[in-house]
Amino acid sequence: CSLPEDLRVLEVSNHWWYSMLILPPLLKDSVAAPLLSAYYPDCVGMSPSCTSTNRAAATGNASPGKLEHSKAALSVHVPGMNRYFQPFYQPNECGKALCVRPDVMELDELYEFPEYSRDPTMYLALRNLILALWYTNCKEALTPQKCIPHIIVRGLVRIRCVQEVERILYFMTRKGLINTGVLSVGADQYLLPKDYHNKSVIIIGAGPAGLAAARQLHNFGIKVTVLEAKDRIGGRVWDDKSFKGVTVGRGAQIVNGCINNPVALMCEQLGISMHKFGERCDLIQEGGRITDPTIDKRMDFHFNALLDVVSEWRKDKTQLQDVPLGEKIEEIYKAFIKESGIQFSELEGQVLQFHLSNLEYACGSNLHQVSARSWDHNEFFAQFAGDHTLLTPGYSVIIEKLAEGLDIQLKSPQVQCIDYSGDEVQVTTTDGTGYSAQKVLVTVPLALLQKGAIQFNPPLSEKKMKAINSLGAGIIEKIALQFPYRFWDSKVQGADFFGHVPPSASKRGLFAVFYDMDPQKKHSVLMSVIAGEAVASVRTLDDKQVLQQCMATLRELFKEQEVPDPIKYFVTRWSTDPWIQMAYSFVKTGGSGEAYDIIAEDIQGTVFFAGEATNRHFPQTVTGAYLSGVREASKIAAF
Repeated sequence: CSLPEDLRVLEVSNHWWYSMLILPPLLKDSVAAPLLSAYYPDCVGMSPSCTSTNRAAATGNASPGKLEHSKAALSVHVPGMNRYFQPFYQPNECGKALCVRPDVMELDELYEFPEYSRDPTMYLALRNLILALWYTNCKEALTPQKCIPHIIVRGLVRIRCVQEVERILYFMTRKGLINTGVLSVGADQYLLPKDYHNKSVIIIGAGPAGLAAARQLHNFGIKVTVLEAKDRIGGRVWDDKSFKGVTVGRGAQIVNGCINNPVALMCEQLGISMHKFGERCDLIQEGGRITDPTIDKRMDFHFNALLDVVSEWRKDKTQLQDVPLGEKIEEIYKAFIKESGIQFSELEGQVLQFHLSNLEYACGSNLHQVSARSWDHNEFFAQFAGDHTLLTPGYSVIIEKLAEGLDIQLKSPQVQCIDYSGDEVQVTTTDGTGYSAQKVLVTVPLALLQKGAIQFNPPLSEKKMKAINSLGAGIIEKIALQFPYRFWDSKVQGADFFGHVPPSASKRGLFAVFYDMDPQKKHSVLMSVIAGEAVASVRTLDDKQVLQQCMATLRELFKEQEVPDPIKYFVTRWSTDPWIQMAYSFVKTGGSGEAYDIIAEDIQGTVFFAGEATNRHFPQTVTGAYLSGVREASKIAAF
């Protein structure tokens, strides 16, 4: 352009300019509009005069900035967008994980952008636009250049919006809100500016947490080396593909709650479909009889009532007053029987034991080791809602994509010492090999930290060691069996799983639920779990003896027919794997959920920790491990 730039354009870049505006900037035709149809547009940074939404009529008692909404507004769905993507809270909605209020800045946003604390309109407009664009197409990196054409606003303020969108996008990228998952970028497309690139990081462990952090940091342009002692990646994710037509996870394979779950995001990026579990689960007694659903419903109600009483009991209890969950449940149960005079039948008692076995599966431990005060500590935070699904191709598809192009050293000698006393961190392995970097991220399982597998110099603080030892290293084992034909079909009638009513409390953790691993109902593979005290009982048995016990159970459940011998099977041994030694964490009696946060604390901005046992909100899950890696990558990038 031959004309000189107007002097007023230069003023736009001054930090004080935004505060001088009489009216806040409102975007027209924002991509976020269909997702925010239940809000007044100007309260979420959009122009009311040019916003294509189908809003419900406002009512006189609507809360400020929001419209009275119907139930339908709680699940806004945009055609073409994955139904599990719900990045914005709808009015009066709460308790949904990884969801933001479109009309309010989060605390970390206010900390990063304090200039918008008085009037957040511009920030909200751009942040909501960026989120909507990302969830519209999460298969490609979202850049400032892709956002700019969607910033439609009149006047000089557009110049400021274009400048600000870059800052906001980089912040959201660093936090893992966008440009995350299995997204991979080339060396000339790093997601953060060059001033983030001057770091080097060593990551110990190539499980979901380590790989999530490595993928994020690599995409940021930071040099990353991953050390993995095993001959494979994945950690507690380990899929067996040797069964004909079916992938069976020796570790995790189920996704609990898909709405906004990063696993659902990565499945979308990879074009993977998940199988939604049905709700039907017939409880079959030994002898072959299917339990009357009314009995199951009654005992399920009683089981939940017991947990409700535990919740009431713990309200005024300190950690010193904590007792084992199993002991408290037994105490409440006996008091109920005594006070009510109700006598449960033998079958009802067995069905109650079935529900207790599921609780032990969820905790990863027998209930006499679990804290009655804090067993479900994470439920105080927003959790993932929606469908429970089976990841039919297995988590390994995601894990392998996360690892693509990264510097991962498999069969690495065990890390013996992490010395962070100098300017750089020195990592030494058992064979004397040394590595140095500016930062180190430790993602080994909790059980290895408890056993002092890695020495730290200076040693870990007493506070951190106390937190590490206040959690339990839970154990569950799996058995999977392939049969010559689907002998269970006629009885189970298409259900995704069926339950085994234990004959006694002592046997309640043995094969409580059998999962049909083929949603298409073509292949003949069942999987079951060993949990609670039953784990110890099978530890001394060889695989064939465990198989015999499982087959004896199946032949009791299907006594009216011939149950064939399996043609293939496996039994997991997570407890004896030297690099794992556990399934997932739980809070031991006398502990608290705060321990997860303490373990997650970095040391001097140099040594960082990730893994499911560092995620207070989502422990015990691949999702929690993955998010902890994303969290630490953000912290490392910010230092």
